[in-house]
Amino acid sequence: MAVEQVARADLAAHLLDRNGHPRYQQAAIIHADEEAMSVEKIAVLGVPIANVTEDETVALMAQMIATRQPHHVVTVNPEFLMEARRNPAFRRVLLNADLAIPDGIGVVLAGRLQGRPFRARVAGSDLVERLAAESARRGWRLYFLGAAPGVAEQAIARLQARYPTFRAAGAYAGSPTPEETPDLIARVRAAQPDVLFVAYGHPRQDLWIAANKDALGVPVMMGVGGAFDFLAGVVPRAPVRMRQMGLEWLYRLYKQPWRWRRMLALPQFLMLALFEAIRLRKERHV
Repeated sequence: MAVEQVARADLAAHLLDRNGHPRYQQAAIIHADEEAMSVEKIAVLGVPIANVTEDETVALMAQMIATRQPHHVVTVNPEFLMEARRNPAFRRVLLNADLAIPDGIGVVLAGRLQGRPFRARVAGSDLVERLAAESARRGWRLYFLGAAPGVAEQAIARLQARYPTFRAAGAYAGSPTPEETPDLIARVRAAQPDVLFVAYGHPRQDLWIAANKDALGVPVMMGVGGAFDFLAGVVPRAPVRMRQMGLEWLYRLYKQPWRWRRMLALPQFLMLALFEAIRLRKERHV
């Protein structure tokens, strides 16, 4: 993927104006479809995950925005994959997503075990801030849906302090219940965002996006878990060095000890990933 696809991503950028809209509509749509098909994928526990860097992820999202068609991006980590093993509906969401990115050091480690390493971890929390920075430059409109009341607005305020030209399309806490869903859809559609971040935690956020994808009609929709809490400063994020070492999960456990039950999925995931890697390596040598 490396040289050829980076070149294609650069070419795609020339098809877009500063607002991320196509200079040549049909060419941009065709190229976006070709680019999506050309992304190398590595399957972890049966879920294909794109082998992309953060820069390439942003380039793909820019192409999605150019098409004006709804796309669902999922940030796959070990908890997602373990949930998918016991939740068929969630597994279908991951398999049918338009783009699945490698979020979580466990996923990166699984690729290494297979002998097919991911070139980068693309953390959803980092991607939210990166897209805010891009939107300040390109004029993209971002909508922040979910988290506790007031948290999304606080996150937006902090992002505006860092990127003065950034302007959000809107923010609302709400709840992904059937009763409230029509109102949520109406709010999002009225705001006409280019990107919708949904922070209801997994698996609810991505199940909700998948169920309402066409009704929402947003070019890029992504579940972001606790990203608003991090950006708002409500929950401290691990120091950069710990994130680089793949120890963010340990820092979160230290700060939020109630998460220990969720962390039990990690050793199970690593064992399954190891068995999968052994099987795949044997198959390659048969």
